[in-house]
Amino acid sequence: QAQLVESGGGLVEPGGSLRLSCAASGFIFNNLDMGWYRQAPGKERELVAFINSNGYRRDYGDSVKGRFTISRDNSAKKVYLQMNSLKSEDTAVYYCKVVRPFEYWGQGTQVTVSS
Repeated sequence: QAQLVESGGGLVEPGGSLRLSCAASGFIFNNLDMGWYRQAPGKERELVAFINSNGYRRDYGDSVKGRFTISRDNSAKKVYLQMNSLKSEDTAVYYCKVVRPFEYWGQGTQVTVSS
């Protein structure tokens, strides 16, 4: 059964760091382009970061450039999001997504940035 399971969310103070993980199962993972998205209360879901299947191409949303880093381990079937210098406006539910060749969403993990 295909599944994406996010972990690593939680409560962190402004300026702190978190590392999100997304574990994939039931997929041929090294064929998949992957992304992290987020949705804050009352806002639309937005792209945070993208990584292609071999990890050579990475793109970021403007609001996280220079602070977040996406990476992947194809042997472990995982994609990661390292989040540094967190701000209150980063508070959201973060979702892992298969972007190509089909779309598939994880259930999400809550990230709350607050003092």
